[in-house]
Amino acid sequence: MPAIKHVSAKSGDTLLLVGTMKGLFVVRSNAARKKWEVGGPYSHGSPVYAAAFDQRNGKKRLWWAQQSWRWGTILRSSDDFGRTSTEPETYSVKFPEETKLALKNIWQIMPGHAHEPNTLYCGVEPASLFKSTDNGASWALVKGLHEHPHREKWQPGGGGLCLHTIVLEPSAPENILIAISAAGAYRSTDGGKTWQVSNKGVRAEFMPDKYPEFGQCVHKIAHNPAEPQRYYLQNHWGLYRSDDGGASWHDIAKGVPSDFGFCMVAHPHDADTVYIVPIESDEYRCTPEGKLRVYRTRNGGKSWEPLTRGLPQKNALETVLRDGMATDTHKSAGIYFGTRSGKVYGSNDNGNSWQLIMEGLPPVVCVKAAVVNGAAKFAARSSNHTARTRMTKKARVARKSTRKPTRAKRSRKR
Repeated sequence: MPAIKHVSAKSGDTLLLVGTMKGLFVVRSNAARKKWEVGGPYSHGSPVYAAAFDQRNGKKRLWWAQQSWRWGTILRSSDDFGRTSTEPETYSVKFPEETKLALKNIWQIMPGHAHEPNTLYCGVEPASLFKSTDNGASWALVKGLHEHPHREKWQPGGGGLCLHTIVLEPSAPENILIAISAAGAYRSTDGGKTWQVSNKGVRAEFMPDKYPEFGQCVHKIAHNPAEPQRYYLQNHWGLYRSDDGGASWHDIAKGVPSDFGFCMVAHPHDADTVYIVPIESDEYRCTPEGKLRVYRTRNGGKSWEPLTRGLPQKNALETVLRDGMATDTHKSAGIYFGTRSGKVYGSNDNGNSWQLIMEGLPPVVCVKAAVVNGAAKFAARSSNHTARTRMTKKARVARKSTRKPTRAKRSRKR
């Protein structure tokens, strides 16, 4: 059994939650993000595919999913960064008996909106959504999705029939966008009561009908709340953008070595900036040309640039999985990703340069990032940015015309 180390974090610190095939690691740094302390492993020996840090309403709670081939999957939580943790007496996330389904894995843990601090969501396999309204003490199956008429025709992807992505829209709390491998994207505008397909324009390369209503293998969806209607999507072949809340998608895969990949994250402050790590193909799931390159767009997908400074450009046959990339919310945003070879890389300057944070880990399947006590500040900033982007040109001109002239302008008028 490995020696377990612990870390503590204070306001302004940066946390990385690194889920691996052999446990969870909690990694801490200050705002400079140059030196890192490593805590863990927690749930050592168990795969951890999902983790989250919840600091709503004064909490500092870690959540992670502990999987066991023998005992099943459970949720664990800690209020002291892993030093002590809860283990439920019963399996709180479980299917009702009448469904005749058994939980295989938890793929995503998503805290709810800031105004509902006791709400959490879980995306699971077989593909379903669970919701808790009591801080995770109990969970209920979201029946609107479970009873969708498409369900009986959904087919599993290579990793199983898993609901792996949950995107909540702060400006419209009733809106939820989820992604299922391999069923595609579905969207609810009434808090999960009803669901509509969200796959128009997304290609299913492996099917006879390349653009079916559903059946796409969506790997990840990214979103910045500054532009509520804009989403980005990494598909099993294909990069896409939606400007209508997911109702339709258009291709943005120009200037990348491959449009196949798993991970995708949006910049926390700039809705035009997105990061991906391309993979050569579904048959050869390694970085193209043996070069570890993060690709970034800063114009909403019109063009992409490779980011390589500090990353190996020879013999780097790496793979980054769908939940293996994350961002923090510092002013100079931190971008992080973990590889199947057990390495974790990070950037403290929006991806311009990179450092190796950890290596020698078990295969990394999940990376989450957070700034301690930074959520509320960022939520307010995002809300203000959203309000600015919604202001029409006419309104901006009208507001400008009502401003008092500066001293220099008043002097000229005299």
